[in-house]
Amino acid sequence: MNRRILAVVAVVLIVAGIFAMSSLFIVDQTEEALVLQLGQPRRVIREPGLQVKRPFVENVIFYDNRLLDFEPPPEEVIVSDQKRLVVDTYTRYRITDPLLFYQTVSTEAAVRARLNAMVSGSLRRVLGNVTLSALLSHQRSAIMAQIRDEVSAQGKSFGINVIDVRIRRADLPEENSQAIFARMKSEREQQAAQYRGEGAEAAQTVRANAERERTVILADAQRAAQKVRGDGDAESIKIYAGAFGQDKDFFAFYRSMQAYRDALNGRTTSFVLTPDSGFFRFFENLGGTAAKPAQPGATAGSR
Repeated sequence: MNRRILAVVAVVLIVAGIFAMSSLFIVDQTEEALVLQLGQPRRVIREPGLQVKRPFVENVIFYDNRLLDFEPPPEEVIVSDQKRLVVDTYTRYRITDPLLFYQTVSTEAAVRARLNAMVSGSLRRVLGNVTLSALLSHQRSAIMAQIRDEVSAQGKSFGINVIDVRIRRADLPEENSQAIFARMKSEREQQAAQYRGEGAEAAQTVRANAERERTVILADAQRAAQKVRGDGDAESIKIYAGAFGQDKDFFAFYRSMQAYRDALNGRTTSFVLTPDSGFFRFFENLGGTAAKPAQPGATAGSR
């Protein structure tokens, strides 16, 4: 009898446990719950804690009520000045209406696909009306706010609230980057060539000025040297004149000796002179008196 009672109690406890597991559930602080009855939504539970549902008839779907992130793949868009950009964005959203969310998209994977389409369309519309310079300036915050407002307005129909849409990066495509790099390199090389040309011109100007100054300095030095030489020669002549003026006969003899040395230096030197030439007057007498003129009819000879 006791065994039957224990068996019945055990069965009752097991059945009660099964019913408890099927009827009780816990809603976490980071979640919201949607209770469904045979696939039809019945109520939304937003408060955390232990909750009750009808066993075997109702089931529960949990949705995260925290701020969620969505990072779509980078997209290539064209801005108003016809420049192609690869734009990388991210979106933050929160599920605010679990019932509407379940009725429209049901799962987070489905809502991410919808968000991808909404962000892509809004991104193309907004960036198609702005220039690249505006996107890279302080106007970028206003552009992102406009995209966020458009996506948020569309997201309300799915039971979500789009908190923020940010442009993480906006780069040129790889082929455009290479072309711009090549153009920048060409411009820098052109600028470097210009600087080199200006430097060479400045160097040539410095060399020309230095050469002109050198020529002027050499000319001044030569003029000063010529003047010193002239003054020295004048002083020398003055001294010679003063010295030889003391004895004119000795001066005449000395000058004739110098002339003989210079004229008779070569072995094959020949002279054709008249007998009464004054060049060899010191050969006839030491006084250097010129020879008497030849008598008419006398024959000229050579010495």
